[in-house]
Amino acid sequence: METIRIETDARGIATLWLARADKHNALSAQLIDELTVAAGRLGADPAVRAVVLAAEGRTFCAGGDLAWMREQMGADAATRRQGAQALAAMLNALNELPKPLIGRIHGNAFGGGVGMMSVCDVAVGARGATFGLTETRLGLIPATIGPYVLARMGEDRARRVFMSARLFDAAEAVSLNLLAYAVDAADLDAAVQDEVTPYLQTAPKAVAAAKALARALGPRIDAQVIAMTIDRLVAAWEDDEAPEGIAAFFDKRKPRWHQ
Repeated sequence: METIRIETDARGIATLWLARADKHNALSAQLIDELTVAAGRLGADPAVRAVVLAAEGRTFCAGGDLAWMREQMGADAATRRQGAQALAAMLNALNELPKPLIGRIHGNAFGGGVGMMSVCDVAVGARGATFGLTETRLGLIPATIGPYVLARMGEDRARRVFMSARLFDAAEAVSLNLLAYAVDAADLDAAVQDEVTPYLQTAPKAVAAAKALARALGPRIDAQVIAMTIDRLVAAWEDDEAPEGIAAFFDKRKPRWHQ
């Protein structure tokens, strides 16, 4: 594992660290694959009672790695679909992890980073962090993360930020139900421990069954929904706006639609 790090303490609390700090923990192909593997291993480990999703560096997750996205757009159709499927599979693996997943959101999260927050059972954030579903600035859409964002926020709240790409602070993230609550950065670890500790008094199989029941009773996120989001991501990659938006980013210029 080169893009993630896992630490498990004596209580069975595993911390899954995003470890691409130099790239603001952007979701590259390698990070996506390693997160999928890690979710499988942690889910199958009977010694793990709960998982904390955390990140190294200043940023929690800057979203999709734009260099990886540019590669996807330049690839053949089968390769593009494989990339979209890998991203969708990673999100689904974390969402269905049969252990409590607690988000430790210490810094900014954009695009796919908001999706990573949304697959957590509870996310606690630091005041001062900034958030945004920024895909449309680049000619993209929040496709594979969409089901999880909508499940977390609800459609009415999600539509306030889902298409505009505007940034919002931790207080608004709480009002959107993206964060459970926000604390000062110095208090973040204590807040995460407050979320984790109750699980040490619960029966692990019962917790897994209760989480699966909650997911079954919640908004539908099944194979058909996930396949639809993959189709929509691939369609966005194949449209003319995404190449323009990503090229503008790398060229350090405004895309043609920017006013």
